[in-house]
Amino acid sequence: MATPFSNKCRVLAEVWYGFRDDETFAEFVKYNDIGLPLAYYVSGELVETLTDKGKQYIEETWEMLFNAFDLSEDVDYENLTQVFEYLNAK
Repeated sequence: MATPFSNKCRVLAEVWYGFRDDETFAEFVKYNDIGLPLAYYVSGELVETLTDKGKQYIEETWEMLFNAFDLSEDVDYENLTQVFEYLNAK
């Protein structure tokens, strides 16, 4: 089962809010300077309407995170803690 868009936004928002100043994530955060804060705004219900282009930025950022963490399957993550738990179990 794939992670729903709202959960992708939540995970990405947690990455942006919690790790945007972390050197480990510096390159990822710099490259995704639109997708991460946009996911934060969506997750926090700070925007009511998201354009197709906005959704595309968030989906691309999710794919990059998925690949950066070398996640082998999308198991319907609800938050960043679950992503880290999955990584630790690998």
